[in-house]
Amino acid sequence: MQRVNRMAKTVLIVDDNALIRYRLCELFQSQADFDVCGAAENGKEAIDRAWELRPDLIVLDFSMPVMNGFDAARALKRTLPNVPLIMFSEYGDALSEQEVRSAGISASISKTENLSVLVEKARSLLYRAAA
Repeated sequence: MQRVNRMAKTVLIVDDNALIRYRLCELFQSQADFDVCGAAENGKEAIDRAWELRPDLIVLDFSMPVMNGFDAARALKRTLPNVPLIMFSEYGDALSEQEVRSAGISASISKTENLSVLVEKARSLLYRAAA
């Protein structure tokens, strides 16, 4: 069982690419204010894991097998309406703001961006009440 820092915010990582999942887990684990509570490789698995783990934040890819990121986001928003969702996708630049918002996604970030952008967006979504 993984030790979880109770002060840290928990993150669920969802991507069908194992290397990207690993890198994102590594990235968030290296931050003192985040703990990765789990990972999933498709939208259906993400819904099951989110229901089980109750993360503070979900980072998900758009293009995945079984269930894509938009369909997963809509389902996640119905079951966990207060959990921010970040779409982290190679299509991040091509997704319209309206598409993103209508799916309940809090932010969309392209995989071409520096990873620090993802971490800073995660912080701004989770700690905005304290700001």
